[in-house]
Amino acid sequence: MDVVHAEDTRTRLLNTALRLFTEHGVEGTSLQMIADALGVTKAAVYYHFKTKAEITESVAEPVLLELEGIVDDARAQRTRGAQIDHLLDGFVDLVVRHRSLVALFSSDPGIARAIEKSVHSSASFKNRLLEILVGPDPDLTAIVTAQVLLAGIAVAGGSPEVASLDDETLRETLLTVGRKLYNRPRRRAT
Repeated sequence: MDVVHAEDTRTRLLNTALRLFTEHGVEGTSLQMIADALGVTKAAVYYHFKTKAEITESVAEPVLLELEGIVDDARAQRTRGAQIDHLLDGFVDLVVRHRSLVALFSSDPGIARAIEKSVHSSASFKNRLLEILVGPDPDLTAIVTAQVLLAGIAVAGGSPEVASLDDETLRETLLTVGRKLYNRPRRRAT
């Protein structure tokens, strides 16, 4: 199998897995279901991934890498307010662009395990993310507020109740709520 064809098959496999995970959950999706939906043999799936856990991690990986980039860029901002604003804007954009995956992040234990494994492989990532929102010496209220902000945006953004909203409406609504929760000033239209 040439490299270009293998990469195309891998990409199609991951897109198919995401669609099936969305429909059936990670636990309800078998490797055979993925192979059947792709029109390939199960052996072809095994060529790219040894286990369903590897597929699940690979489905989640691009979003997690993007989130790490957002966190790194936010930390590079000069003021804490600018860091919070950058993180909030980037996180909301990520949630809106990846609604179906974010819905799985919030509700499916199989995806949650993949995220937990990825986050643990980058030990300081979660601390860097939270430090932007809570500062260096947070109290319990600050920690809970940060958790509510992140989880709330993720759950709301992936919720079936907002699935019919266009991206810009969802983005503006999530940003408005996030800014209110963090007492951030409303952004002026540019």
